Amino acid sequence: MSLSPTHVQHARALLQRGLAIPAHPLALNAQRQLDVRRQRALSRYYLDAGAGGLAVGVHTTQFAIREVGLYEEVLRLAIATARDWVAPGRELAMVAGVCGRTEQAMAEARLALGLGYHAGLLSLAAMKGESEDALIAHCEAVSREIPLIGFYLQPAVGGMDLSAAFWARFAALPNVVAIKVAPFHRYRTLDVVRGVVEARAEDRVTLYTGNDDHIVLDLLTPFTVMRDGQPVTVRFRGGLLGHWSVWTSGAVRLLAQCQAASREPAVSAELLALDSRVTDCNSAFFDVANHFHGCIAGCHEVLRRQGLLEGTWCLDPDEGLSPGQKEQIDRVYAQHGDLADDAFVAEGLARWLA
Repeated sequence: MSLSPTHVQHARALLQRGLAIPAHPLALNAQRQLDVRRQRALSRYYLDAGAGGLAVGVHTTQFAIREVGLYEEVLRLAIATARDWVAPGRELAMVAGVCGRTEQAMAEARLALGLGYHAGLLSLAAMKGESEDALIAHCEAVSREIPLIGFYLQPAVGGMDLSAAFWARFAALPNVVAIKVAPFHRYRTLDVVRGVVEARAEDRVTLYTGNDDHIVLDLLTPFTVMRDGQPVTVRFRGGLLGHWSVWTSGAVRLLAQCQAASREPAVSAELLALDSRVTDCNSAFFDVANHFHGCIAGCHEVLRRQGLLEGTWCLDPDEGLSPGQKEQIDRVYAQHGDLADDAFVAEGLARWLA
């Protein structure tokens, strides 16, 4: 399948709706092999929770799926589950993670488009050390294969610092439809906003927060920068987040609440205060105390407690919960349990696992 302008327009329109898109984890058994039943159950959970799409083959899915030959299988399973599970007429934004050097990334993009994915979330981690010109050439090549979502991945988990000038050049690419902003850094987040506005792309490149440490404020804040002596304001429309792979039904409600509040002249102090509570939960799930070493296993642990996963296994045996991380998850469950969706999961679990 070749990429057409219709593909790009459709992907852009889907993402402009402002969606809650969880980054899909990988369900493994004790032998660290794909657990198809639970992988399917996770997709069903997210869809019933009201997610507007799924992001598969991304950091939360573990980039190493490529090394063990699971990339295509996991992508196929997710999109087949989505097609079988949702009611007719409900359209989802299906996002495939794309990474590697240019040849690999282009091949992954072609595969994803052929499977029916709407857009590719492009990790630049494999291009670390390349010049800005080389990075843009890489992005342009991949964007010829699939509508592209930029990915500002934080350096702690393999990303790199990227300038406002880079993001201006990136946003100017015609097949770019969105950017997931996830540097976990206020200044770097503003660099993306500046770049998009400089490219005059604010009406066609949709911003999605990936800043799991500032979800609520990203969704509530009007970001204003100057262009030609005039203020230009943009907003994050939705979220594409590893954090939203857990407690997802609550995340969907939170997004709707933030979107409604952003249309009002003032935001309540109560809603603003949710930012620190959600961030506190993220500190445990993402293992901030240990420099994010257990960020994937921490989400697995929440899903394990709910019965969606059998264990917290990752493909890398050295990747798991850090010392003290379980206790931190216990703490946020005790302090912020009203944000959890354990009752929702308990109600649907048997059906999702069937």
